[in-house]
Amino acid sequence: MVDPEITRLSRLVALLTLLQTKRILTATELAKRFSVSTRTIYRDIRTLEQAGIPIVTQDGKGYAMLDGYRLPPVMFTREEAIALLTAEKLTAGLTDASTAQLSGAAMDKLRAALRRADRDHLESLDPHIQVLGAAGQSNRPNAYQQLVTAITNQRVVRLDYLAADSSMPTVRDVEPIGLYLSQQWHVVAFCRLRQAFRDFRLDRIKHLVVTEEVFTARPETLQQYWAAEASRRSREKVVIHFQPAAVLPALAQHLHDTKHQYGWTDEQPQPDGGLEMSFLIGDMPYLATWLLPFAGAVTILEPPALRDQLRELAQRAHDFFCAPD
Repeated sequence: MVDPEITRLSRLVALLTLLQTKRILTATELAKRFSVSTRTIYRDIRTLEQAGIPIVTQDGKGYAMLDGYRLPPVMFTREEAIALLTAEKLTAGLTDASTAQLSGAAMDKLRAALRRADRDHLESLDPHIQVLGAAGQSNRPNAYQQLVTAITNQRVVRLDYLAADSSMPTVRDVEPIGLYLSQQWHVVAFCRLRQAFRDFRLDRIKHLVVTEEVFTARPETLQQYWAAEASRRSREKVVIHFQPAAVLPALAQHLHDTKHQYGWTDEQPQPDGGLEMSFLIGDMPYLATWLLPFAGAVTILEPPALRDQLRELAQRAHDFFCAPD
């Protein structure tokens, strides 16, 4: 049976940690976080106040720690330390050298706060967790950390950017609003050259400079940008029949692992063991290129234009690889 006093002590420690990391928290938010009643949260707050913790109650808003007050860092559990080690590996493999260095420095501080046994465990586990970054990552500029700085400080960034449809880089002055990771890192920014928001891949940035010019904060968010893009682009419904038994299991799994990148919406099992899969797409050739390796396992139900795209791609491959010497 769990000792209720130990449970309460754990909650008080966690509550204290939250108050140091959040600007303001309501009793309702805290009650939901710890699965207790708001009355219990009121009692916990009073207990912390009686222990000398300077908690400020803001009427109608919630609780906050007195600005500038900090306790020494709470000890990490072994599981929390492993989670942060994983985050360090992800940062090193998926961002840039500058960000990886900062992450490594933060992890050194974490290791210093661990018990010796947990430190030794982390060291023994380290070589067993690896994140393989994208090819050519070492040749990229330290774009990620510079862009984070530009977003935070609202600084205009000057890019030498090589677009997918261009052979020469163009210079763009942009106002970045956010970063996201898909298969590659992207920055969404207002492009002064195009006078519109644009999506820039970081691996296509040849050089960048964070200027001293401060831009006026824009209300747009990444979510609003994606919603606007989705409504702007016309979408066409595609329905295919996929027979997993007709390809190697690894290839069938690859289709399921990547289908979300190609507008997949739903699928229905069929009596023959296959799947009827539906997509909403904005680029027919893009989908056709993805489907081509599944020849023999995919039947196009609609639209007929997709069959024509696949037939053309298959013919080009045949002409290239089967041309007489």
